[in-house]
Amino acid sequence: MNGDSAPGAGAAHPAPAPGARERLGAPRSRGALRAARRGPMRIPEENQRRRGRSRRIRPSERGRSSILRDDERGSVAAELAVALPAVIAVVALAIGGLACAGAQVRLQDAAADAARMIARGDEGKAGGVVARAVTGAGHSVSRSGDLVCATASVQARFGPISVPLAAESCALDGGL
Repeated sequence: MNGDSAPGAGAAHPAPAPGARERLGAPRSRGALRAARRGPMRIPEENQRRRGRSRRIRPSERGRSSILRDDERGSVAAELAVALPAVIAVVALAIGGLACAGAQVRLQDAAADAARMIARGDEGKAGGVVARAVTGAGHSVSRSGDLVCATASVQARFGPISVPLAAESCALDGGL
């Protein structure tokens, strides 16, 4: 042993050269300091021979067949075949629901416009306003005291589903 080596380090683990701590970025833990003293890891010869026979396959070298085992082949296609119709049905129902909600808003606006027109005395134009707002919509008029109420209704259809929509709005008769 020479005087430069750390006590108990032996010949297998030489002491770091002067200034090595600064070059290594001053390891914070004792374990890191020990690893820095040891130097690069060495692989015993018997492991090197075994390692030479079986090399590691990189992800870029793997073929698609190596990802799935033979008993799992086709499972992704089967799962997609089951899930895709359900996803399409949910998306179709969502689009149909949004279309019905839009028709309901247009129907409510048309009923309010029709009630104001009827209150001013333009009953002939009220039907046209409702029909233009929502295709196939009809309207009815009712009077109660000083109020004139217009009810607009339509049978909204999307695909095989039919939903009845109705909106009612009232205006003060005399229409100022």
